[in-house]
Amino acid sequence: MNILITNDDGIYAKGINVLVKALSGIASVYVCAPETQKSACGHGITVSLPITIKEVLVEGAVKAWRTSGTPADCVKLAVKRLLDEKISIDLVFSGINHGPNLGTDTLYSGTVSGAIEGIICGIPSIAISAGSHHPVHFEACEAMALKAAKIAAHRLNKNTVLNINIPDLPASDIKGIKVTRLGAREYDEDFELRRNPAGQEYVWYSGTPLWYENLPDDIDVIAMQNDFISITPLHYDLTDHRLIEEVKTWGLEF
Repeated sequence: MNILITNDDGIYAKGINVLVKALSGIASVYVCAPETQKSACGHGITVSLPITIKEVLVEGAVKAWRTSGTPADCVKLAVKRLLDEKISIDLVFSGINHGPNLGTDTLYSGTVSGAIEGIICGIPSIAISAGSHHPVHFEACEAMALKAAKIAAHRLNKNTVLNINIPDLPASDIKGIKVTRLGAREYDEDFELRRNPAGQEYVWYSGTPLWYENLPDDIDVIAMQNDFISITPLHYDLTDHRLIEEVKTWGLEF
């Protein structure tokens, strides 16, 4: 099996290097990842600037490149330009992200977008994230990545991403696995007005995730809140299929 790995924390982040080492035991691993932090870049691609590319050494990888682009850029570049034409990628992995990608946050996530670019390229894809922005426990992440690569990869279709979120806990403290649906990911947000040394004003954004009560645990946010691993199948079709026939009756004619 040939696996392509990307992330949005940058090629030197601990999570991606843990993932490469774990998967290199069962597959030929190739890496193409941003050279710097690209968190919350969504599914942006670079169209108005050059994308720099440099081949680098990553332990466990057959080949690796760092780029100035986004996670979506990295997957597209690797599949369509950088990899030898004789190499067919069987699975795209994005992660291990430092921080969860849950609910509506998946729309902002560079990690999830890296995986979605994989399915846009016709390759089954998996996004995997640790539940802390400063993760300590990667053992469960490694174990889930290996299981997903061995089992889910052969069952995923080319239009679906598995979005896996894992609590940053010792494996023995994780309560189990929930197959979930996306929920709301809301924050107590702060837009702090600051000034730089030159006296110019700017805004510094921050937010603390809200805690939810009395919601079903088949929602990804709740599963993680309750110390379960969350696995959510995603696709990029944003169409509200239930509303198509009704909209036809609205008289929106031209």
